[in-house]
Parts: sequence; structure tokens; C-alpha cells
Amino acid sequence: MDCNHETCDQQHAADNKHTVFVVAKTMEHRKQVMASLISLYNIVEFDNTLSAFAALQRLQPGVLLVEEDIPSHGGYEFVQQLRLIPAMQHIPTILLLSSEAPEKISSVTECGANAWLVKPYLRSELIKKISGLLNATVEQQWNALPPVQTRALKGTVEVFNNIADTIASGEPIAYHEVSNACMPLIEAVNSDNFMGILHGVRHHDNYTYVHSLRVATMLALFGHAINLPVHEQKILATGGLLHDVGKMSIPHAVLNKQGKLTEEEFGVMKSHVTETVRCLEVDESIPRGIITIAGQHHEKLDGTGYPYGLGAGKLNDLARMAAIVDIFSALTDRRVYKAPMSAEDALALMIDQMSTHIDLTLLNMFRQRFLDAMLTF
Repeated sequence: MDCNHETCDQQHAADNKHTVFVVAKTMEHRKQVMASLISLYNIVEFDNTLSAFAALQRLQPGVLLVEEDIPSHGGYEFVQQLRLIPAMQHIPTILLLSSEAPEKISSVTECGANAWLVKPYLRSELIKKISGLLNATVEQQWNALPPVQTRALKGTVEVFNNIADTIASGEPIAYHEVSNACMPLIEAVNSDNFMGILHGVRHHDNYTYVHSLRVATMLALFGHAINLPVHEQKILATGGLLHDVGKMSIPHAVLNKQGKLTEEEFGVMKSHVTETVRCLEVDESIPRGIITIAGQHHEKLDGTGYPYGLGAGKLNDLARMAAIVDIFSALTDRRVYKAPMSAEDALALMIDQMSTHIDLTLLNMFRQRFLDAMLTF
């Protein structure tokens, strides 16, 4: 086991990543899991259930991976015992099986595990299982929020999850479904009841969704701050939710890389803009304002942005607003490789260091409205 004392437990709890416990008997298997997941999660490994149980009394992970034949009692019995302890019965658990025999699958259900994987499994399968369980936990917590916030979160995550399949099939994105899903968000913004949306989504494990929803919310707030009518706030919010859908085609290793991207990797990352525009232009009913938000949110007033290198004279207010909100959200988002910056620090940095890149008049309007909202939350 690589971590077995209180100091390490506190470090993991304070870290910016979700924690995953791996209970597997061989070092080789544990190392394989570690290599697959270390860039995304904190991994704490154990070679027996007794050590794992002792650690669970100090720190509960976001997900627990358990091998079926783990010493001392075996994976099924271990999970079954955890389900009898109120403080541990809801820990999301994946059993790692040696085969897909019917009796093994039945035992997974009977012991109370949430999911299973058969060895050997693909890294993508493992990540998908873990992320799904983490997100189910986060989404369950949304039920405790005010109804308008719950509707905004559940509606947008549903349509966002469907977008990947839509893009893969070559079908146009269902624009009206997306825009309708943004209406509770706009209602929350106009009633000053939206901060719970920003906080509630932060620990969701689909970063592209998290960032997109936060951009959608803050663009709607921006529109409200400058007295735009609701139908224009709807374009802003929908544009925010859709502005990065091209990232669904970016490899995981690039999208979540810790450290600076290479020149080649940055080229891959930048391609998400043109890919987003390509996906949106399949549907001619999508308003041009949404295409502008998607295509120009990385442009800069001095012409050094991408992908088109547009200068101030070619950037309208939609592009300028989108750039401000995208930067602010990126700075204040929680990422696996960085902690979120406070709103005050992010805004101060933008004012001090980005004066040639963004519209400071619009930034000051956004700053005033966002900080006012924080004071009333």
C-alpha cells in the first residue's frame, strides 16, 4: 500500500483530484491501474481487505476498485460487509472479475457492488466506469438544490451527454433541445438564484461539460447584466453550452495533460474550435451568434488569438463576451492538474495581465455583476 497514515489521508482529501482506492492482490495489477489513472485521480493501493478497511475509516474514496479474489476475505464478502456499515454503504464500488460467468455477475449484484469489469479490460472502459459512478454521486446531490437549479443541471447534463452520440453519428445537434434545456439556467440567473449551479457542477467528472455549463451560466449572467432580453440571453447560454463540443474529439491524454502542451499537442487542442464550428454548421437553423461564440472565444483584440487571428475591428460584442467568460471560467474551474483560482484573483489577473487581449470595459461590467452575485449568495 502506498499511503497508510493520517497525514497522507489529509493530503488526498485536500487534493484537487477524486480519490480511487484499488484493492488488488498483485503488484503488477496495481501498477497497471496506477499507470492508467494517475493523471486523472489520486490512487491509493492495497493488497488485502484488512488494510483497505482500516484506511476507509479515515478517508472514503470517490470510487473503490476491488478484485474478486483479494485476500483476506475475497472481494464479494468485503463489499457485502461494507454495505452493512452506514458510513460506508454508499461508497461506489467496482468489482474486478476474472470472467463474465453468470454466477459471478449474480454475486456482484448480491454483494451490493455498483458495477463490474472483466480482466483484462481497456483503460477507456475503466475510466468510463469510474467517471460514471463519480458523476452519479454528484448528480444525486443536485436533488438537494432549489428546483430551478436542479432542473438546469439535470436538463443540461442530459442533452450534453447525448451530443457525443449525435456528433459520432453525423447527425445535426438538436439545437432546440439544447436551448430549451438552458431555460431553467436563464430563469436562475434572472432571479439571482444561480450560484448553486456553478458550485454544484464543479466536482462533476466530465470536465468539458463542467466548463461548458459554467460558461453558459456566466454568459447568461453577462447578458442579464447588460439588460439583454431573455431570447438573447438564451443564445448566450446555448452558445456557452455548445462552444467546446469539438473537445469531444480531443484525445484524453491531451485534454487532461498535466504540464505544458508540446507544440504538436497544442495544435491538436486548438483544433477543437474548428471542429466545434463544423459540428454546429451541420444544422442551418443554429443562430449565427452561437457560431460566433464557438468560433471566436479564443480570439484576442491584438490579433494573436486563434484560429483566425482576428483583431479588435473584427470582433463583435458576442466574441468579446465569450472570450472574457471562457478565460474567467478556465481560471476558476477545478481541473485534475490545478486548483481553482478565486473569482477575485482571476478577475484581478485578467485586468492586470490581459489588457491587450480582452475588452476591459466589458470585463469591468462582468466583474461588477459577478462579484455582486457572490455577495448575495
